[in-house]
Amino acid sequence: MSIGATTAERTYTIGELADRSGMTVHTLRWYESQGLFPADVPRTSTGRRVYGEDAVRWLRLLARLRESGMPVSEIRKYSDLVRAGDGNEGQRLDLMEQHVHSLDEQIAQMVAAREVIRAKILDYRRMLAERGIDPDADDGS
Repeated sequence: MSIGATTAERTYTIGELADRSGMTVHTLRWYESQGLFPADVPRTSTGRRVYGEDAVRWLRLLARLRESGMPVSEIRKYSDLVRAGDGNEGQRLDLMEQHVHSLDEQIAQMVAAREVIRAKILDYRRMLAERGIDPDADDGS
């Protein structure tokens, strides 16, 4: 995957990419310094970074991976695999399957926690109703 732009493709400065991706320039530079792009970021003759649409798509993926709690070290592994090119798709698949398994476990834990909390809410509503208190009435606070 290239991160730069092909000749006919729209290109972006780092500031424009930050706007398009919803990330800060600082974050983009940090991602680059951490090796989280799957290719070297091309630069103009004056040293300015040049990004193409593939960088926008890549950053959307990175954002989802981070939002889902994937550690930077795992994102780096994934980026390294992509950077290495074809032939390691099985490793990429394993990495993603491990992450989705972790997410499934976290979701199950959150659902269980939500059910405990909902049961506690029902207990308090029942207690208040037994006292003749409407828990949904505005108490002025």
